[in-house]
Amino acid sequence: MTWSIIARDSSGAFGIAIASRFFAVGALCPHARSGVGALSTQALVNPLYAAPALAGLAKGIDPERIISQLTAGDEGRDHRQIHLIDASGKAAAYTGAACIDWCGHTLGSRFSVAGNMLAGPQVLAATAAAYETNPALPFAERLIAALVAGEAAGGDKRGKQAAALLTYTTEDYCALDLRVDDHPEPIAELQRLYQKSLERYQPFSACLPSRKHPAGITDRALIEAEIERFQARQGGAGT
Repeated sequence: MTWSIIARDSSGAFGIAIASRFFAVGALCPHARSGVGALSTQALVNPLYAAPALAGLAKGIDPERIISQLTAGDEGRDHRQIHLIDASGKAAAYTGAACIDWCGHTLGSRFSVAGNMLAGPQVLAATAAAYETNPALPFAERLIAALVAGEAAGGDKRGKQAAALLTYTTEDYCALDLRVDDHPEPIAELQRLYQKSLERYQPFSACLPSRKHPAGITDRALIEAEIERFQARQGGAGT
């Protein structure tokens, strides 16, 4: 009841953009871990896939083997859809035989697109093409642009309700976790939230404690200066 794109950026960041005619799709479907990988579990979603999948990726287990292990132990496998990507950018996907048409998946270079109950295969094709043809965009914007293209190609055949964006870069905590749980135009609202995040959230997050700087920036004047510099680089975004 969903379609999504998962990807590993050239920077090593992982991201997932997802949309559905289902409430709060970002709550249970997308999962990622810095330096490890990302996945989305869909259709009749099985949230129990997330922890073992990420644990397997952390151990360097091949994504296809992880999917085989997960589905072998799941009697509901025919109703599931899952795709995942590892630290090297290798992706794998599974679409169960009982997933509702149109359903399927496609693998690209360091990304995967998968969906079910869609308007047709053109949704995945448009999503993948938009991602591939926009390498100059910031990673999060590139993922959202892919969703926009998929929606323009028909999206979820039942309509629109929710969308989400999840990215992990270098830290144990996420870089962005944006969710639109119930909205008449969820992808447009996701775009708006992303633009809003450029105002203060993203530059403020860059001042938080990190692996390189465990104390982060605690001087509020320096934080405000970082925010101003970030906004200047964005050409005044959010002002």
